[in-house]
Amino acid sequence: QVQLVESGGGLVQPGGSLRLSCAASGRIFGIYIMAWWRQTPGKQREMVARITSGGITQYGDTVKGRFTLSRDNAKNTVYLQMNSLKPEDTAVYYCNADIEQLDMRGMRNNYWGQGIQVTVSS
Repeated sequence: QVQLVESGGGLVQPGGSLRLSCAASGRIFGIYIMAWWRQTPGKQREMVARITSGGITQYGDTVKGRFTLSRDNAKNTVYLQMNSLKPEDTAVYYCNADIEQLDMRGMRNNYWGQGIQVTVSS
């Protein structure tokens, strides 16, 4: 069984920073795309940023220049550094990853974390 566990959310003032982490655990052979998405009530889930196993990143237009995504392949962990936070960044943030399990070689499955709240408010 594979799990994605998010941490680092919370309440921060506008202009502040937070760092989200997402650690994958289980019988993992390889992790390919890792990404963060976010969702607010009544809206579709939005892709925030994603990163390939080789470190190539892509960002949503609303976070470019403010958020930085990185990963530590040895720790099966992805990090989202969020700077210059705005109230409109308030959302539940979800980690997502394409993972190949040890006992399911050749097949990649998509996994989601449970979500973590980020609130930007004064």
